[in-house]
This record gives sequence, structure tokens and C-alpha cells, in this order.
Amino acid sequence: MRVLMLSWEYPPVVVGGLARHVHALARHLVADGHDVTVLCRHVAGSDAETHPTSDEVSEGVRIIRVAEDPLHVTFERDLVAWTLSMGHAMIRAGARLVREWPPDVVHAHDWLVTNPAVALADTAEVPLVGTIHATEAGRHSGWLSHPLNQQVHSAEWWLANRSDALITCSQAMRREVAQLFDLDTESISVIHNGIEERGWQVPATEITTARRRHSPDDAPLLLYFGRLEWEKGVQDLLEALPAVRDRHPGTRLVVAGVGRHHDELVEQARTLGLAEAIDFVGHLPDLRLRAVLAAADAVVLPSRYEPFGIVALEAAAARRPLVASTAGGLGEVVIDGETGLAFDPGDVRAISGAVDTVLADTGAAERRARAAQSRLAADFDWARIAASTADVYRRTRPGGPQDLARPKIPTGNVFDRDTGDT
Repeated sequence: MRVLMLSWEYPPVVVGGLARHVHALARHLVADGHDVTVLCRHVAGSDAETHPTSDEVSEGVRIIRVAEDPLHVTFERDLVAWTLSMGHAMIRAGARLVREWPPDVVHAHDWLVTNPAVALADTAEVPLVGTIHATEAGRHSGWLSHPLNQQVHSAEWWLANRSDALITCSQAMRREVAQLFDLDTESISVIHNGIEERGWQVPATEITTARRRHSPDDAPLLLYFGRLEWEKGVQDLLEALPAVRDRHPGTRLVVAGVGRHHDELVEQARTLGLAEAIDFVGHLPDLRLRAVLAAADAVVLPSRYEPFGIVALEAAAARRPLVASTAGGLGEVVIDGETGLAFDPGDVRAISGAVDTVLADTGAAERRARAAQSRLAADFDWARIAASTADVYRRTRPGGPQDLARPKIPTGNVFDRDTGDT
């Protein structure tokens, strides 16, 4: 089967878990005998004059990269215009592609590629499969308060309703997508994200170096890694840290990642008197991240919103004790008391209590970590995920261009809850 995937990120362009998902899925589909082309982009800020379209084959996957047309806009300041310029470049490259290599299916990953994915599926007259990895409403606790939020929501609605088949990464996301976009829950397939267990073990010398760097006196070491956005809940972990340090003096925290919330978190740490106890290390290369991961006594994932939580699988692959909220897909990945410890999103006292439990009984924590690692091969294996995705491709028929109703733009909280955070 010829599969054309569209994604706004693909390694080495990595913003979050989407790039790793598409990369792994594409490679495993190729391993199963499918012919896969990924249409993606160059680094943000590149334009067609300095970075013409590139076409290469890597790991069996054909990768066509485009740059947004030079409209003098940036992703950070002009998201919608930037997305449209990227989409136009994808349509231009994709139109040439489908003439010489007609796909059997087009697979769109998230709202930023909605426009080109719909256009190319219509042009090729093939099924459009969409995967919604997260929603704008979810990221903002149910609020679509600003024009940009509403514009993104509309694009998500378009992809969800135009797709001939729709995939989400968790049962929680399936319920969310059905509610937001007026869909029948049973029409949405749930296919979890996966993890490859290879490569998570690092040399002992690297682990020792990481431990000495971040906990020179060998005090307990905690790790958060992921994007630094409000919905990731790092602010709640910082609020919980003083109580943890009261029970376990000297406990330190490494915060690995980048995002819009960085400066606020640094200021919060200073206000809490934790500036010397927290290392904000930014984005870490894979080897160094895995060394810090192996050196940590616990990985803490305090998300307030989490469609799935690939980082939880990565912690399990590294066999590190895991403390995570029950937000969204995390509640399906982490089984409380069996593969980790869980707490309600935003519950600062519960975070400190769960971390205390891990640090107070390292033997039990290690047993849960081993259980989490052993579950990966059964429930989160990429070969099985690729096979399930191919099954969706095979049973999907093209619906073609459709006259869709106008999306509803909620004026209140779409999840009927007011958290006070907008």
C-alpha cells in the first residue's frame, strides 16, 4: 500500500511527541512492506529561497521536506499565516508527487496539515485518515477565549469531520474529540502510541556523570522532561517540592525541556526559594537525557492535560519509578500501584505524597518500574501499532469533497468546568 503522511514535524525537526510518533509509524509500516512517503517541513524560519524542497530516502521512508513560502511571518507571532504558507508549499510539492506516485491513502497528523491533506486526498481521490494528537480546547482547559484558539479549533473540526477515518491515541482523547467535534465515539479508532525499548540503557559512566552533575551530594533526584507549557503542570510540581524536601532533605529536581512557560517557572522557583534546588537544563540531546533519566530516583509527570504521554513510556523503557497524574491518556498508561503512582491533576499535596512514597520505599518503586517496563512489549509495541493503523487504511473508503456544516465555537468552557485558568 502506498501511504502519504503529512506532518508539520519529523526528525530532525522535533517539537514534541508528534515527530517521534510519525517517525516510528512510518518506519514500521515500511518494515511491513508498505511504500511510505512523509511530506513535512524544514526548520521553522526557512523559506523556499534558502531551503528548496528536498527529497531523500532514510530508513526506507521517502521524506519530502518543504519550507514555508517567504511571507515574512513566524510561527511564534503569526501561527495561522505561517501554517497557511507551509500548507501551500506542501500542496505544491504534493501535487507533483501524486502525479508520479499516486497514493492509496493520505494520513494527516494534527490540524496544521489539514489544508494540504484535504487538498491532496481530494486530488488523488483516495481516503483521508486523520490522527488528532491533541486539541486546542484541551490545551486550554476547555476554553476557546481568543480568536487564535477559535481558529485552531475550526481547523481541528474540519480535519475531524472531513476525514474518512479518524484515529486518537487514547480512550480519553476519543471521548474528547467526539464531544468537541460532534462525532459518534464508535466511529473513532483508538491506537495507542508506542515505544521502542532498544537504546534506553546507557553506560554506567554516563549515569555517574549525570548524577554528580545534578546531585553532587547524592541527595534524591527527581526528573521532569517534556514541554514547558501550563498544561504540563510543572508549576504544580514546583509547589509540591518544598514538602518533599521537608521529608527528604536536599532533594533536587531536573526540569528538561523548553516552552513558553519557562520564564514563569524560573521565577516561581526563585519565589519558592528553590532556585538552587532546581536545574532548568533546556532541551537535552538523547544520550544526555537518557543518562539523567537513568540517574533519577523518580520521574514526575504532573500534567493537567495529556492526550497520551509518550514520556511515561520512555520512563518505563528506562525502568525508572514513575509518578504521574491521571490526566487524559496518562491514566491509561500508568496503572496506579502497579506500574507507577498516580494522582489527580493539579493536586499538589498528592504529588508530594506520591513522591514521598517512592523515595521512602525504593524497593517497591523498583518493582513497579519493572512491571511498567514488562508491559511495553504487550501493549505499546510499534509493530502492532503499525499493523493496526494499516488495518484502518485498508477498511477506509474515500468520501471525497463534502459540504460540511459550520463548526460550533463554544463561548463557555466546553468541558463544563471552570478551573479559573484561561
